[in-house]
Amino acid sequence: MGLSVMTSSPVVAQDTREQYIPLPTYRVGPYASSGLPIWGGLIDYFRYVNEVEGGINGVKLVWDECETGYDVGKGIECYERMKGGKDGSPTAIFMPLSDPLSQALVQRSREDKIPMMTPGFGLTESVDGSVFPYSFPVVLTSWSEVSSVVNFIAEKAGGKDKLKGMKIASLYHDSPYGKETQTPMAMLAEEYGFEDIQIPVPHPGNDQSAQWAKIRQSQPDWVYLRGWGVMTPVAIKTAAKVGFPVDHIVGGTWSTSEEDVRPAGRVGVGYYGATPWPSGTDYEILKNLKAKIVDKGLSDLNDTKSFGTVYYNMGVLTGVLVTEALRTAYDEFGARTVTGEEMQWGIEHMQIDDARLAEIGATGLLQPLSMSMKDHEGGGASKILQWDGEGWVAGSESWVDSDRDLLLPKVYEKAAAYAAEQGIMPRTEGQN
Repeated sequence: MGLSVMTSSPVVAQDTREQYIPLPTYRVGPYASSGLPIWGGLIDYFRYVNEVEGGINGVKLVWDECETGYDVGKGIECYERMKGGKDGSPTAIFMPLSDPLSQALVQRSREDKIPMMTPGFGLTESVDGSVFPYSFPVVLTSWSEVSSVVNFIAEKAGGKDKLKGMKIASLYHDSPYGKETQTPMAMLAEEYGFEDIQIPVPHPGNDQSAQWAKIRQSQPDWVYLRGWGVMTPVAIKTAAKVGFPVDHIVGGTWSTSEEDVRPAGRVGVGYYGATPWPSGTDYEILKNLKAKIVDKGLSDLNDTKSFGTVYYNMGVLTGVLVTEALRTAYDEFGARTVTGEEMQWGIEHMQIDDARLAEIGATGLLQPLSMSMKDHEGGGASKILQWDGEGWVAGSESWVDSDRDLLLPKVYEKAAAYAAEQGIMPRTEGQN
């Protein structure tokens, strides 16, 4: 759908049976190869909810797209154009699915009382909902990601005590996104006694010869790859060129997709990736989408080969998160269009346990989540995948947890510092 011209004035929730959801897509530009399957999976799931399930408690979903090209300026323009809602339905949620855009919208979404959902990325300290009531880095923050990677390395070594004396190099995109894991990695290094080596890669990462020369010189046991875009396949190919074992590289969420690894060719075999979005089609919800949406010609995908990939499944699961939050809000406020404030309550009270995952058909595809005012992440675990040359296979038997007990006090400390700097009075339970 194309973007409609809309007023930016607030829309009061009416007793309607449609819920408007704006989609700031990026189907063109440098990251279109990621955006197409992500937004395709999200829209396919929304269509499934409407066409097969009859909506959420009878409320149908409607949406518009605004093309951002993954550009922050265009993304802000889209937000401002779409935040006023449409046809009597207020904008109750905004999903940038872009780390730079999400960072730029933290204050705006708070002021406008529009929840911003950033699944698998976003400002880590926004886990603390007492300071960031309208920011939701659900499922997995950057800090939890790097911690789960370290715990996976420990599993491979035979226990956390084996981390002592190891060297772990972080090859990171030289941007705020890439630097986000430096503090938790330093904390984990101090806790477990391994050496923390940090190596930046300037954007976009087309030439990494100097970085991999440094890695060869420092001889780390493992490399944690926090890349994005072309940086990932270049890293894999350069590692192979200098003789570093690819099966001792673990990519983060944005270095763990088919689009990231296929360009590396056969040298990518053995590469690991940590993600909250497992690939695959052998899940009940994917089977249902295939039968009810894809096979009936209703899919948003132009290339159905993307069905079941990491990014497609990310889109599907983002759709699950949105609809489950709406369901929670409808159960509290009634099955009608909800406002941003009501949706904020819904996200913050969302509980997705094993039984609910089974009902959705997402067992093993999504980790259980328990949201609260002080925990806007709700999860904190990763699945480890391994590339076999054709696709992803399981690299870990189950979800790999992060050391949240170790990291959360520092996260809350950062949130408190932000509140003091911005003059924010942290809210108490029950406040929006």
